[in-house]
This record gives sequence, C-alpha cells and structure tokens, in this order.
Amino acid sequence: MSVSDPAAPLIRPYEETDWPRLWPLLRDTFATGDTYAYAPASSESEIRRHWIEMPRATLLATGPSGELLGTYFIKPNQPGLGSHVCNCGYVVAPAAQGRGIATALCRHSQQLALDLGFRAMQFNLVVATNERAVRLWQHMGFAVAGRLPGAFAHAKLGYVDALVMYKALVA
Repeated sequence: MSVSDPAAPLIRPYEETDWPRLWPLLRDTFATGDTYAYAPASSESEIRRHWIEMPRATLLATGPSGELLGTYFIKPNQPGLGSHVCNCGYVVAPAAQGRGIATALCRHSQQLALDLGFRAMQFNLVVATNERAVRLWQHMGFAVAGRLPGAFAHAKLGYVDALVMYKALVA
C-alpha cells in the first residue's frame, strides 16, 4: 500500500479517546493464547500499561470511515547500552487481516524507529507456529536470530518454539 493508495490505512498516534475501542481488540487477541505472551486473562490495566504507558509511542491504523484496523507500539528493546534497538508489537483486527495492514504497520514502524534514532528492530518472542507472521517479518527483511525451544505456552498446542527476529535499520 503506497501513501497515495486511497485504500491505505491512516496510521496515526494513539489518543486517549481511542482506548474504548482499542481495549477490546487487544483483549480478544491476547485471550486466544496463540500469538502473544500476555496471559489470556490479563486485566485491562495490565494491558494498558504494556501497550500504552510503557512504550515510547503507540499508533493506530484506521480505515476510511475511521474503523480500527490495527495497532502497534514501539519501545527500546533494552535499557541503557541496548536502547538503540527497538521492539514493536503489532495487532491487526480480525476483519482487516489479509489486507496488508500488518505490512503497512511494519513499514511505518521501521520509519518511525529511524526517526526516533533507533538503529535496529528486534522481535523477542515470535511464536514459531504463527507462520503467517514469521513469513511477513522475513518478507520485511527480518532474520531469525535464534530459536527458543518450547519458550511459548500455546493455549492449544502446548509448549512450542519461539523465534527471536532481528533487522538492522542502518548500515
């Protein structure tokens, strides 16, 4: 999706008035227990702290009618001497999946990372059974830096591997 594409989502900073519609998307995504390490029964305040308060920025993708298509956050992956590498988390609304929203969010996050002075991006726990995400991140230039055997307690499959994925943003 290019910037001139009228079907491209508008990606904008989170505003406090967005929470009532963002919370159900996050709650329902994490409740499945198949893609994120958040406990399926995480409280609203816990998720708000991790998705809104702790990150450097939280952004939303909205459609032409203002409908919520997805979201991402960006934050330093580590403090201090590791703070030049960022970490992001992405969620796409079920009705918007397969429409290039995750790709648009990832592209946007990489540019924002550069604008914020980050030199690389790392995903710490990509669930290996989430093949769609693994394929997308590889398509976006991320390499598997490591495999963590049984590191994710999948709600249906039990203990499955997780991947650490990494991409340098500057030479």
